[in-house]
Amino acid sequence: VQLVESGGGLVQPGGSLRLSCAASGFTFSSYAVSWYRQAPGKERELVAAISSVGGSTNYPDSMKGRFTISRDVAKRVVYLQMNSLKPEDTAVYYCSIIRSGTRYWGQGTQVTVSS
Repeated sequence: VQLVESGGGLVQPGGSLRLSCAASGFTFSSYAVSWYRQAPGKERELVAAISSVGGSTNYPDSMKGRFTISRDVAKRVVYLQMNSLKPEDTAVYYCSIIRSGTRYWGQGTQVTVSS
């Protein structure tokens, strides 16, 4: 299993970013994929998830409205569109799957929201 995040960077408050998670080493269409984030000194938290079948999505209440998760099965990529970014969105963002009871993580991509 390999998950590679990209698309992070420095953005001003109110700006947007689209993160990508490129997947390989497993049957991509068969697994739900989640985005998490971890800010300095804080626990890792769920940002969004998308199911394997049907593409249904799930967001914690605190993330609803500004973040959108989607997947391109043909390209084996999961996206996280982030709008109206705030300084408190600054974190390392990770994508993740659970396969055979083991959770796999990518290396993460840094998102910094600052003026």
